[in-house]
Amino acid sequence: MTEQKSIIVIGGGLAGCEAAWQLAKRGETVTLCEMKPERFSPAHKSEYLAELVCSNSLRSNILENAVGLLKEEMRLMGSLIIEAADATAVPAGKALAVDRTDFSRTIESKLLSRKGVEIVRKEIPAIPTEEVVIIATGPLTSDALAQSIAKVTGSNYLYFYDAIAPIIEKESLNYESIFRASRYADGAGDYLNCPLEKDEYERFWNALTEGKCVPLETFEDIKCFEGCLPIEVIAGRGINTLCFGPMKPVGLVNPKTGKQPYAVVQLRQENREQTLFNMVGFQTKLTWPEQQRIFRMIPGLEQAEFARYGSMHRNTFINSPLLLKETLQLQTRDNLFFAGQITGVEGYVESAAMGLIAGISACRYVHGEKMAPPPGTTALGALVNHITGKDGKNFQPMNVNFGLFPPLPGRVPKKNRGEHYARRALNDLKKWQEEVCGIGQA
Repeated sequence: MTEQKSIIVIGGGLAGCEAAWQLAKRGETVTLCEMKPERFSPAHKSEYLAELVCSNSLRSNILENAVGLLKEEMRLMGSLIIEAADATAVPAGKALAVDRTDFSRTIESKLLSRKGVEIVRKEIPAIPTEEVVIIATGPLTSDALAQSIAKVTGSNYLYFYDAIAPIIEKESLNYESIFRASRYADGAGDYLNCPLEKDEYERFWNALTEGKCVPLETFEDIKCFEGCLPIEVIAGRGINTLCFGPMKPVGLVNPKTGKQPYAVVQLRQENREQTLFNMVGFQTKLTWPEQQRIFRMIPGLEQAEFARYGSMHRNTFINSPLLLKETLQLQTRDNLFFAGQITGVEGYVESAAMGLIAGISACRYVHGEKMAPPPGTTALGALVNHITGKDGKNFQPMNVNFGLFPPLPGRVPKKNRGEHYARRALNDLKKWQEEVCGIGQA
């Protein structure tokens, strides 16, 4: 192979930052390209790298949960993203939530101080042809680069829309109605809960299902990710759907009444200072005036002040099973890798995980070494299998889950399966690390 002066990583989100970190710690020279602040996508506001749009974006921290296992695997692999998340965590029960600003600052600071990493702040409108390149531009890839990707892949893009939930200022909450608790837990708990009686819920449901939504352009075909449906879409499936979904009251008792409410809206701490709270599960495409009108019908939110309204944005991903090798290389161009949500994984942790794999793969490629992905029994390997080993005809984004793993041998009680999946995964990951990840990890 010819000498590689610098590996180019396009995109300064979680996947791009993780890929750059994995390369640099193995002694590679990296140019990380991020178009902010020259240009911003519709969903991003901060100038920092690795920007999150939701505080609790990293979900469960329990090892027996698939995403908790994925985070543990990434910790063992020296993940920058998980290290920064652990360092900037805020209380969220059994979940890993972070202070979004501190999280991004930590990641940017570490990359700026890392030897061999150069951060270039400009838009890259076309894919470089000679260098080794990792594309990690995420679901909001710029139009110019998207056209370049479409040209080199020779395929059409798939689109669906992802929604984000409103954030409310703490000082505007009515604590006479709200109680603090975590589901099934004793003590105060980490969530604020807004309880609704049946008549209150039915009035809210009627208003929600009749609310005015942001109109889409005529050419936009909505394909919502099932795990992140707008609250009004869930409500539209029936009057009781919210009570079994984001507004389920099970496991919550209002200490003011001693009873379980008919329905509950949960608010999650958004920052360390506890000045902002996120409406859990309330991603929406309602217009801003309608969000204010309808969500203020919820007890405790009568005077709610919104630091951020919910919105809906485009998510773009390639048909990875038809395009990528298991190393995340393009099948028709070995020096081009893809990472993150653009590959068809869903979720911040999953996106960062694919950045980790792409970074290691690119390093192996530069050194002329073959790259075997992690075993499919690991969370990392299960995700790689999902995006590279499925039928491309019905490919859709997916969060990590144990349904992607090979079945456990023998009969294992359901309550113990997570523990068994985790034990097997961590043992197999250790063996894979010893075999594959030995290139200079200073």
